[in-house]
This record gives sequence, C-alpha cells and structure tokens, in this order.
Amino acid sequence: MTTRIAPAVRKVIQLTDAEDHLCTLLDEFTRHLQEDKNIITACRINGGWVRDKLLGMQSNDMDICLADMMGVTFAEGFVAFLSEQKDLHVHKISKIESNPDQSKHLETARTTLLGIDLDFVNLRSEEYAEDSRIPTEVKFGTPLEDALRRDLTINALFYNVHTRSVEDFTEKGLDDLQNGIIRTPLPPRETFLDDPLRVIRCVRFASRFGFEIESDLQQAAQLEIIQDSLAQKISRERVGEEIDKMMKGQDPLRSIRIINDLKLYKSIYHVPPQITNIASSTPKPHELSLRAATILNGLLSSTSEDSMSLHPTLRSYVLQEPGCKARLFLAASLYSYHGITYLDSKGKEQTLVKCAIQDGLKLGRQNHYLDGIPALYSASDLLNGVSLGQDRLKLPSERVAIGLLLRQESVHNINTGSQWASSLVFSLVCELVSASGREEAAECVQRYNALTRRVEELGLDKAVDAKPILDGQAIAHAMDEKPGPWMKAMVNRVLEWQLGHPEGTQDDCLAWLKEDKSAGRIDLEELKAATMGNKRVNPGKVASSKKVKR
Repeated sequence: MTTRIAPAVRKVIQLTDAEDHLCTLLDEFTRHLQEDKNIITACRINGGWVRDKLLGMQSNDMDICLADMMGVTFAEGFVAFLSEQKDLHVHKISKIESNPDQSKHLETARTTLLGIDLDFVNLRSEEYAEDSRIPTEVKFGTPLEDALRRDLTINALFYNVHTRSVEDFTEKGLDDLQNGIIRTPLPPRETFLDDPLRVIRCVRFASRFGFEIESDLQQAAQLEIIQDSLAQKISRERVGEEIDKMMKGQDPLRSIRIINDLKLYKSIYHVPPQITNIASSTPKPHELSLRAATILNGLLSSTSEDSMSLHPTLRSYVLQEPGCKARLFLAASLYSYHGITYLDSKGKEQTLVKCAIQDGLKLGRQNHYLDGIPALYSASDLLNGVSLGQDRLKLPSERVAIGLLLRQESVHNINTGSQWASSLVFSLVCELVSASGREEAAECVQRYNALTRRVEELGLDKAVDAKPILDGQAIAHAMDEKPGPWMKAMVNRVLEWQLGHPEGTQDDCLAWLKEDKSAGRIDLEELKAATMGNKRVNPGKVASSKKVKR
C-alpha cells in the first residue's frame, strides 16, 4: 500500500492579474448597485476554482454565487455597467436554462471576461423528495445553506471578492483539503439520497487528487438504497460523463479500484435485467475487471527492462495517441462482460460490453468508446495466443500472413480508432488476466513483444495503412468488366498482393491480375455471385475465391 503525500495547500489565494481585475470590477459593480439602485448583494467565487487555486493549480472557470439576486439579472447589469462606465468589451451573455437531469437546478448566466469563463448563479438551498434527485423546492439561500447542499467539503469553499478571503462555512473544507479527505458536508446518506450522482463524483475526486474517502462515506456508498438510487434515479448520460472524466484523468486505475471496493460496479456499468436475463451467461466476477485494469496499468507504467516489460512501441503508442489510454482503461473495466452475448429484439447477436457502453453509460462514438471498445474485444479473440511460431503467421509467407492479420478490421481500422499496437496491448491484457503465474505471464508478454519486433522488421507498421496500389476503376478495366460490388473483394486481393510484393509497381500488379485471370485463378462469375446484392463485402470470405499466386 502506497503512502499518500499530503497536498501542498496554500493559506491564501494568489490571483492572476486578470483575476484581480475581475474581482475589483465585481466589487465596484455591487457598490454601484447599492448606491444607485438600492440593491444589496455580494459576490463569492465558489467550488472548483477555489479548491484548485488553494492547491496551487490554475483554473480558467469561475462560478460566481450571488446573495439574494438571480444570476441572469446580475450578469446583464454587470455587462451594461462595464460597457457604459468602463468601456470594456464582454462576450454576449448566454442563458443556460435549468435542467435538473444535467444537475442544473437554476438558470445560469454565462459569459467570458478578461479571458475567464464565468457562470453567474444565486446562492440557494434545496429540498428533495424521496423518489427523485430533482429538488422539490429551490430558493435563495445563505452561504452556509449553499455550502451544505454541495457534494464535498472541498468543493464547498468560497472566495469573497469583497474581502479577498477564503470562507469555509462547513468548517471542514480547508482541513479536508489539507489532509486529503473526501467528505460530504452533511451526513453522506442524506447527501447521496438527495443526489445519488454525488457517489460517483466522490470516486472521481478521490481518484483525481489521490485523496482518501472518509469511512462513513464509504459505508453509505455501499448501502442498498443508495446503490439502487444510483442505478435507477440518475440519467445514464450523467453517469457516463463522470466515467469518461475518470478514464481521461490522471489515475483511471484508482477510479476502477474504488468502484470495486465500494461495490458500485453494477450500479455504474448498469445492464438492464431484461438483458442479463437472456444473456448467454452471467457476468464474470467484477474483481476480474479490476485485475485487467491493474495489468494494463502495470504494462504502461513499467519502464524497466525485464521479462514483463512491454515493447516500447506498444507502450508509447497508447500513451501518446489522444484518447487511447482512456479507451483501453474503460475496456479493461468492462472485462466482466467479456464474451457474453444476447439476442436483441431483431434477433441479432449483441454483446454485453456494447450494451454497458451504449445503455449503461450512454457513451457514443466520442473517443471511439462505442465502436472502438467492442472492436478491441473482437481483436483480442482473434489475436488470442498469437505467436510467431504458428502456421497462421507463416503461410503463404510471413510478411503476408502477419500483414493480413494486422489489417483485419477489428485489429486496425482508423474509423473506429483501432490501431494494431493498441489491439495487441489489449489482447495481451486479456491473456494475462487468466495467466496462472509469473512465468506464464512473462512468456505471454514476450510473445507479443516478439511479434511487435517482427512487425517493425518487416516494415508492416507502416504497410498496414497502405492504400491499394490499384483502385476499383483500374481493376475493373484490367478485368474488362463493369464496376460493381465484386470490386471490393478484388481490392482486398490487390492489398494481399502488395503485402507480398512491397517493391511492386502498378504495372506489376496489373500484369499479375491479367495473368491470374487468363490462368483461371480469378473466377469473376463466382465473385459476382458471392457479392450479388451486397454493398459491403466480407473480404475474408471472397477475397481469395481462387488461391492468389505469389
């Protein structure tokens, strides 16, 4: 167990020049309201900006909380004041309507000033019904009431722009920030029943900052009533947003570990009972998802030269390609659903992995979650046990066999974010989950490293992206046939020829095609019959209707 290093928390907030100027303008405007319009209000910056500044981090987003005044009204007056009396340009105000499903319980005014993104909203207190996370009553509140309704004490701190001081109305926020504690302002059971999404936010912030979750909060998060509420009362889009942030964060493994420790897996990676009841098997133990994520983290973190070290090419691709690391960790967290299928309403086979992404998390193709993760699992099935010693990587020639394997759509396809290196890494993770010991695991790692070295030696790391040396029109002309769906199979046939003839030219390829046709090795009638009515052709089935001569 690692020893947590206490965060370096500043006692005062050091403002940038722009932040200092903004606070001065806000203070001047509130005095203008009181003196000219007899309106009394006060401005406080709250939440993430205060927390991050105290931790010595920069933040470009400010939430301005107002006493006894609506955000839109204040913002409109503020912009007019700046334009008329300060000759200062401000971006147009946008009004964000209240949207409880997106945790927006009051309308918000949004604009940008001095390069800082600003949200204006009033201090408020909220009351909730037992069966909903949408407040039954929202009204003007005091700073204390506003602080107590927030998710965490470290997110309930205020910065008073008039006194230029930090205000801790819960009397716990500053200490918790200093000591690295995740705690709710009110008793956690009450906080979570009011808004179950806060359970997931606790996980995210604990992971983001490396903080420890307070024991009462851990116990409350595991209560059946809380977990049922999390599964049933929260929009799955909001759950997906939080998981996306965790996977893209600094320590996705810790997020997955906390989810496992708090027994939140089924509530977060939710698959409806009507699906699990007809699935081909029950999910694997959730601990295996944690094991997969732990293995992935170990492969990406280790830079030592030993038998468990990942080939540098594989490691660097995952760490450098935008979004790849997050996609692999989310895929690993879904390992419990690996290999489980069901028939949808149209009788088509679907996977629980895809269902959890699409329905449980409502994550689409952003970052290639919905299309890329199922492809990773398909690739892992295809690559399972791969070794340079296998016949499937020798015939008809090593370069062609390995090249064709890497060009499989699930293994390498830019349209789904699939890349041969990330597919190899994830397939290796899946094999290591079931490895019985270090010796077997080391042998597995070395197999994948050896394949990676051979891919680079053969120049296949670049060849997998090569475009066909002949396009469909050129092929149709060479075959003296009208263009049609059959050309897809022939394009794949050309690509296979290219793998075996890396120095070949267009003329060489055309000559080969014509020779194969005249020798009867290409049966166009068979190809056309096989592809009749098919706009998409499975290259594995018809690309080699006759053996390609090499």
